[in-house]
Amino acid sequence: MDNQSQNTTTGHSAASGSNTITGLREVLSSPYRSYLYSYPHKTAYRELEPPLPLGPLWERENTDTYFLYMHIPFCAARCGFCNLFTLPDRRDDTHERYVDALERQAKQWAPITSRRPYSRFAIGGGTPTLLNEIQLNRLFDIAENVMGLDPTHASISVETSPDTVTEAKLTLLKERSVDRVSMGIQSFIEAEAAAIYRPQKPQEVERALEKLTRYNFPLLNLDLIYGLPGQTVKSWLYSLERALSYEPGEIFIYPLYTRENTIVKPEDIQRQGPDIRMQLYTAARDMLKSRGYVQYSMRRFAKESSSPASKDLLPYSCQEEGMVGLGCGARSYTSEVHYASKYGVSYKATQSIIADYVATERYDVADYGIVLSREEQKRRFILKALLHREGLTLADYLQRFGSEVMSDYVWLAELLTEGMARIKQEDGRQILRLTEEGLGYSDAIGDWLISAEIREQMEGFVFS
Repeated sequence: MDNQSQNTTTGHSAASGSNTITGLREVLSSPYRSYLYSYPHKTAYRELEPPLPLGPLWERENTDTYFLYMHIPFCAARCGFCNLFTLPDRRDDTHERYVDALERQAKQWAPITSRRPYSRFAIGGGTPTLLNEIQLNRLFDIAENVMGLDPTHASISVETSPDTVTEAKLTLLKERSVDRVSMGIQSFIEAEAAAIYRPQKPQEVERALEKLTRYNFPLLNLDLIYGLPGQTVKSWLYSLERALSYEPGEIFIYPLYTRENTIVKPEDIQRQGPDIRMQLYTAARDMLKSRGYVQYSMRRFAKESSSPASKDLLPYSCQEEGMVGLGCGARSYTSEVHYASKYGVSYKATQSIIADYVATERYDVADYGIVLSREEQKRRFILKALLHREGLTLADYLQRFGSEVMSDYVWLAELLTEGMARIKQEDGRQILRLTEEGLGYSDAIGDWLISAEIREQMEGFVFS
């Protein structure tokens, strides 16, 4: 859930240099109306006419390292909150054909992206560990033998789920130098899991966690969701306590979002009564900080010593580009173009898109995505920095774009006026950083920063 989950809707922002159409205070009154992890959002993607050859696209990319991502779009079942690109399908033959296609794609992309080493490698989904050991092992072979990944200098992350954790698969992950295993739990209470159509029993979660902790991966990440139907502060903190008892190095806490294209609908949540998500968030934040976790974003809390220490990792900045996304549903980012396969949510649409991907012979053009204008590159740079603990270093923006960010976006001063951010002087640098309160309103602030042009494209997207 933490690698590719993204969705954003409604609200308005003005173009560069002008005042926002909607004031920040009004946006903050509805802190959970939308969210985004990446910018521009995938619903702004369209057919690229003409398609763009990948060779020239990546030749212009001048980051020092790349991030390699593989998307496995299969799950045992679709959860009620999920709007990711994933298909409920357990069949080994389907998985094998998909990995065949991913390897075919990798062989065509490897000569194009081999100019830089990979500093990060992640396998997400879906549920990658739904694959059997043979197909799961193939993914690492493709990464190393085809794409040129050096596992001794790259952080490697894999997503899993309680029902797919087995001794054989954990042994495989350990042998392939995986540093970080991420598991979505969402809740330790069976009734809460059932309310979001997640067929999961607490005993199964505990069994999986006991196995994971015995394998002692350098970093264990656990995901929980707050705002579930029937959830209370007491039941939420119980789930958080159970997660903390396994001493994960990292915890992500997600507010529940529902859309018309998810199984659980917005009206299902509205019938539950008052929205207590902010209360739940604050309770969790305070507990995590009291247990020694550092808050890095609205969602991510981690122990300061939670990074893998056994490798000499190559540097990678999340503000930079160079995301090489293999597989159907994976997105690739260069500084000028973001591209992917088409996006769908319904079973029929997702099945059709995956079938087209598996049947494709050539993957050497970007034919669906978005070309980022200078304006959108600026907004992306701001968002990627501001919504995290590190904040936006004003000099970095000036160096990259040749102008002052507070002059380009004068309405950013509203963050200071509303107490959502402050500018601090650190080591001779000025940094615009969200306050503790501002971090809690990150989703609303991110939505506020979307340009009017991108929002118009997103609102024109029709979900299948």
